Amino acid sequence: MQLYHHPFSMDSQKVRLALEERGIDYTSFHVNPITGKNMDSLFFRMNTSAKLPVLQNGAHIIYDTVEIIQYIEQIAIVSSGGGEISSGEVVAWIKKIQEWNPKYFTLSHIPDKHRHFVSKFTRRVAIARMAEYPDLASAYHCKLRKEYETQDNLRNPEVLRRSGEYLVSLLDEVETKLGETPFLVGQEFSMADVFLVPVLARLELLNLQDEYIHSRPNIAKYWEMVQQRPSYNKVVGKYFNGWRRYKTLFKTWYCLRVRSMLRRY
Repeated sequence: MQLYHHPFSMDSQKVRLALEERGIDYTSFHVNPITGKNMDSLFFRMNTSAKLPVLQNGAHIIYDTVEIIQYIEQIAIVSSGGGEISSGEVVAWIKKIQEWNPKYFTLSHIPDKHRHFVSKFTRRVAIARMAEYPDLASAYHCKLRKEYETQDNLRNPEVLRRSGEYLVSLLDEVETKLGETPFLVGQEFSMADVFLVPVLARLELLNLQDEYIHSRPNIAKYWEMVQQRPSYNKVVGKYFNGWRRYKTLFKTWYCLRVRSMLRRY
């Protein structure tokens, strides 16, 4: 079983957390979307949305994060010879968390000069691939158009307002729930927590933990607890805890600069 993912991708983190928590072996392939690796022809032919993650098991390929998690649960049940699929309450939390799109919130907290530089690089990669692979030109053009739409939406205060309000509402609901149970659904870490942890990790990566995490005592306590889990340390902490975040981000930024300077798209 192969997983195409990257540490920067929140949905990738969700899937990897699920795989680690369920103890399922997989082969890891890093595909960095910031450097345009998700538009390399081999990956793009498999998934023309260019989104991460992608799970491949033989001829079976899954692109949707929720579907991947469900597939992982089924594999875990078959492998262990027992167990249960996530309850209705877990599924409801998964859907609620997944409804929040972190893209606009994240990009709005990145300095304009960095954001514009990455966007320009991404557009140039798409244009270069259109010329290189004419049979995929329409799919690359669709990706290019979506990049322009993203930049337009970032200039729309209503889009940013809705994203921020949904996040606040979600965290307030989580805060209330964590006042009743140690995890989102009861006493055990579940797939609902798998979806929540990357949201909190993204807030800390953006240095917004004081505003969104520490201001909510139940979430703050929960966040401290889940960071001790081996799955968190392998999936998130390995790349973003302490000085590691600067190493992870610097490597990507350096790669972008060099490729832009050499015009290697």
